[in-house]
Order: sequence, then C-alpha cells, then structure tokens
Amino acid sequence: MSGRRRVWLWAAAVWVALVAVAGGLTLWLQDSSEPPGPALWQRSGPQPTLPEGWATACPGPSLDPDTTRVIIVCGVTRG
Repeated sequence: MSGRRRVWLWAAAVWVALVAVAGGLTLWLQDSSEPPGPALWQRSGPQPTLPEGWATACPGPSLDPDTTRVIIVCGVTRG
C-alpha cells in the first residue's frame, strides 16, 4: 500500500469516526434538552360553568376612532 493511499484511508476512517461521535452526541444532547413529559395522567372533571351575570361584569370595547388596538382583560371570581 502506498503512502498516499494510506493517508487517504486514515483520513476517511477518522472522518467516519467523527461523524459517528457527532451524531451520537447530537442525539444525546437533543434528548436532554427537551422538557420532561407529564408526571401523571390527570382526569379532569366537567368544565365549571361561569356565574350568572358574568357578561355584564366585563366592560365592552370602546369604539374610539383614534384607538388602533383594543385589549380587554376581565376576571370573574366565584364567591
């Protein structure tokens, strides 16, 4: 085997080893960066109903022509 051929064979072997190590490292780091899944499955009951009169407790949007964006936040508590 000539010297030049031996160098190419060695370079190809090193490249294949580096690709295999980098691929394994990528998969290992990708799995470790994901958040853990749910701890337990939880059964949810029926969705609670809103109290009566909730629609009148929240203000409606003002129709001001100078306003370009309207954000409304309404909180309803049961008491």
